[in-house]
Parts: sequence; C-alpha cells; structure tokens
Amino acid sequence: MYLLYLSIGLLVGVLVGLMGIGGGVLLVPAMVYILGMDQHVAQGTSLFLQLPPLGLGALLMYRKKGQVDLRAGAICALGILLGGYVGSKVAIGTASRDLHELFGLFLIVAAALMWLKPESRQSPGEPR
Repeated sequence: MYLLYLSIGLLVGVLVGLMGIGGGVLLVPAMVYILGMDQHVAQGTSLFLQLPPLGLGALLMYRKKGQVDLRAGAICALGILLGGYVGSKVAIGTASRDLHELFGLFLIVAAALMWLKPESRQSPGEPR
C-alpha cells in the first residue's frame, strides 16, 4: 500500500511541476477512487500532505527562471489562509456525497473555462 501512496505522490508531483496545478485536483480523486477514502478524509489528507512540499521544488525552478511574482504570491497566500479556514468550516458541515458532487462540478467548470479561454498573449521572457 505504501508503494501505491508513493506512486500517487510522484505522479501528482510531476503534474504539479509540469502544469502548475494544485495537487488536490489530482490527489482528491485519486484518494477517493484508488484508495477508497471518504471525500472528507481525502480532502483533509490532501491538505495535510501538501503543507510542507506544496510545489517547493517547482517554485525553485520557476523562480530561477524569473517566472514568479513573490508579492502577488504572498498576498494570495494570505487570502488562501483565510479562505481555507472559512471553506473548511463549510465543508465539515456538508454531507460527503454533496461535497463529492461539488468537487466534481468544480473540476468540470474549471476544465470548461480552460478549454474555452482564448489564446493569451506571450508572457515576458517566453521564447518566440
């Protein structure tokens, strides 16, 4: 079982670094469907395991290439800290099935927005 945990973590780590996505988008479904966890347990476990390594390896590489806005990141982190507290209070009081459905709806909306977004302008420092 430990090898399965490690494999899921490695796959998620690669995808976090590759696409800049939050690990929970991958971890929560993997924990629910592969490991058989309850939605609440999967979300709580995802939050726990991401605290120390949350993209640190990827952050170092992006910062080395000058692709990180530290001020924007710090301000957003404060919002995440406060919003995460409020959101978790709501989630704890929500039925697991409803939370499961809300998570799936969030993923569908996020995917649709990414699919429909027009191509953006080239960012500074990006090769032409």
